[in-house]
Amino acid sequence: MKLLNQSIKYLSFSILIIVTIWAVIFYVNMLNEIKSSIDEGLENHKRLIIHKIQQDSIILTEKHFDENFFTTRKIDKRQALSIKDQYIDTILYMQDADDPLPEPEPVRMLVTAFELNGQYYELKINNSMVEEDDLIKELLYDTIWLYISLIVGIFIINNLVLKKLWKPFYDFLSQLINFRLGSSQPLPIVTTKTKEFSDLQNAVNILLQHTTETYQLQKEFIGNASHELQTPLAIAINKLELLIEQENLQNNEAENIAEVLQIIERLVRLNKSLLLLTKIESKQFLNNQKLSINEIVFKNINDLDEITTFKNVKINVKENNELSTKMDISLANTIISNLLRNAIFHNTPNGNVTIEILEKSIKISNKGNDQVLDKHLLFTRFYKPNTRSNGTGLGLAIVKAISDVYGFKVSYEFYNNLHCFQIVFPKL
Repeated sequence: MKLLNQSIKYLSFSILIIVTIWAVIFYVNMLNEIKSSIDEGLENHKRLIIHKIQQDSIILTEKHFDENFFTTRKIDKRQALSIKDQYIDTILYMQDADDPLPEPEPVRMLVTAFELNGQYYELKINNSMVEEDDLIKELLYDTIWLYISLIVGIFIINNLVLKKLWKPFYDFLSQLINFRLGSSQPLPIVTTKTKEFSDLQNAVNILLQHTTETYQLQKEFIGNASHELQTPLAIAINKLELLIEQENLQNNEAENIAEVLQIIERLVRLNKSLLLLTKIESKQFLNNQKLSINEIVFKNINDLDEITTFKNVKINVKENNELSTKMDISLANTIISNLLRNAIFHNTPNGNVTIEILEKSIKISNKGNDQVLDKHLLFTRFYKPNTRSNGTGLGLAIVKAISDVYGFKVSYEFYNNLHCFQIVFPKL
């Protein structure tokens, strides 16, 4: 989720809480204000009614709220002295013009007492109130519309104003995503007056500059190491081959030279594998193109034909779909070749290798040792389940490194006495 949209999510949740709390407080305050206003009106009605009673005592005959909004009742002095002005909420049955029958309505009532000509009376005055359920309903509707208006306003501001404010950040981020080490690209730069974005740009560019320099030094070291190591190893192999061809060598001497020659050849393979692994991890293979895994598979089968014939291993290909991906072609050959070599060299005599090409994955299965391989160590460097193996122990590590670079998912399973390696390719 983008930063702008994520800010809307948190703002919406925060505003919902704030508006809800505000609505409750507003409702309580508004209800109190309504009651206070009604109480002032009731107090005024009380003075007017008492003054009117003093002029016309017939009003004292009002015993019910049928026609008037007040009633009187004669009481003794003790009761009158005990009554103080009380404002209470109660329900009275009233009939409006549109009501066929009287309905219960909420009212605010003042209960008080007064004295007239030595007699004491209780006076009740009522005033209709806004029904609380109607008040709550109206307030709920107003709150919902307020919340919607705020969210729409924030969304508009967010996409028109804040999007423009964050534009330098997204431009800088886009340049960072497209930046590649070793491609002679200029460092990412954006024009902005925002101090935080300028500080971010300076900090990132310092890191990129340091990384680029380190990358160049590493690249030079890899090239120099490859040249400096391969040359003396090649000279040593040539001299040993010349030495072993001499006729005056004893059998044991020839065997010792042959062993040394095998060790040096293994060093050559190990050196090449380590250099390749280093190049892969530093992402020095940038010639990515769309290619067919099916074609890569058949090409490697042809390249390994002599080895499969020598090992008497049969390769079966189940081509269910056309599998394509985007990657460096040399790495594609490396990843398929390493898995095929692994399946051939670690096979049983007269064994089979099954290659199944699916829409998004490739499976390579072979028979071999009945022992299940350690999934946690299998793709690490120099892991050898069989100490008698003459391999470098880097083949599967290289497969894992290439898979990590391109986001492939490589896995191992052992079922039906078959060792199965699977690579799942992302969708193009």
